Amino acid sequence: MEFKINSKVLEKLLSKIIPAVPVRTPMSILENFLFDIQDGSLTVYATDLEMSLISSINVAADDNIKMVLPAKLLYEIIRSLGDTLVHFKVESSSKIKLTTDNGEYDISYLPHDDFPIIPKVPVENETTIAGDDLRRAFEYTSFAIGKEDVRPAMTGMLFEFSDEGLKFITTDSHRLIKHINKNLKFDDNQQYVIPEKAISILLKLISHNDVKFYFSNSNALFKIDDITFISRLINDKYPAYNSVIPLVNENKLKLDAKEILASVKRMILFSIADNKQVRFSIETNDLEISAEDNERGSKAKEHLHCEYDGEPMEIGFNTIYLQEILNHIEDDEIIFKLHSSTKACIIVPSQPKENEDTMFLLMPIRLNN
Repeated sequence: MEFKINSKVLEKLLSKIIPAVPVRTPMSILENFLFDIQDGSLTVYATDLEMSLISSINVAADDNIKMVLPAKLLYEIIRSLGDTLVHFKVESSSKIKLTTDNGEYDISYLPHDDFPIIPKVPVENETTIAGDDLRRAFEYTSFAIGKEDVRPAMTGMLFEFSDEGLKFITTDSHRLIKHINKNLKFDDNQQYVIPEKAISILLKLISHNDVKFYFSNSNALFKIDDITFISRLINDKYPAYNSVIPLVNENKLKLDAKEILASVKRMILFSIADNKQVRFSIETNDLEISAEDNERGSKAKEHLHCEYDGEPMEIGFNTIYLQEILNHIEDDEIIFKLHSSTKACIIVPSQPKENEDTMFLLMPIRLNN
């Protein structure tokens, strides 16, 4: 059995599939690609049992075959060849020869029988979203996915289908991010939680083109250009996030987004290492932002012009958490919605994008006297 393919074409395909190959695993079969050639079409599979990547291309082949090839070795060989035609020829029941104009490379392959079965996700109830919209939703929210596995659901991103729109929710208990795409609305409210690793891989795969996705009770399937991505869902109920969003935050603080971000970055240099505290002292048209490290004997204080509608207030935040939120707001101005020094703060862009709604919730920290 023989087939031919351009090395650059194959490299491009394998580079998209190899993220699903585990670096370390007790199941050595997972360290391989499954090659499936049927009627001149090569489909390549990779999986770590939690997620799978699949893609197909046309090849010049004289027969059909399924075989399991060492992923890392094959990928490194192909990417090192430059731009050339690669001739694959099955030499025996366990050997395959790769031939180019300048060399020959023999590698072993395994029968396909032991390769894991890729989960099936019914392609029903299709949802289509613009690639740019999905990327933006992920970028706005993914940084606040929880790292602790005490609450497994918080280590993933919630997809919530609702009549308000498609909601993307993340929280690490210090922050809660809610992004709504209002172009997509649904009659039935459904919730699915996708692991952080799957989100990070999807971010690398998303293009400007539309993305189609489907959910079953246990898996999600995304079709992105010529890639099919399947991820196991987190089987844990997501926290009742609406219960922590304050209904009334009547004090509103409007600031220049670039100014407050630059100031917070400077405050990080002066904030105490263990809690990274920054203090907001808010008056009608003046925000005093300060940080202090008593151990090092250093402190900083700046004044920013603001528009503030509310009672004078002092409130503290973790500078790292605050900076990450500010990094994800693209507007020229942002609004802090406050109630008191101990209640959650809501941060929003002053001019939301059409058909989108993004809310950043940040818990305050206790101020040092």
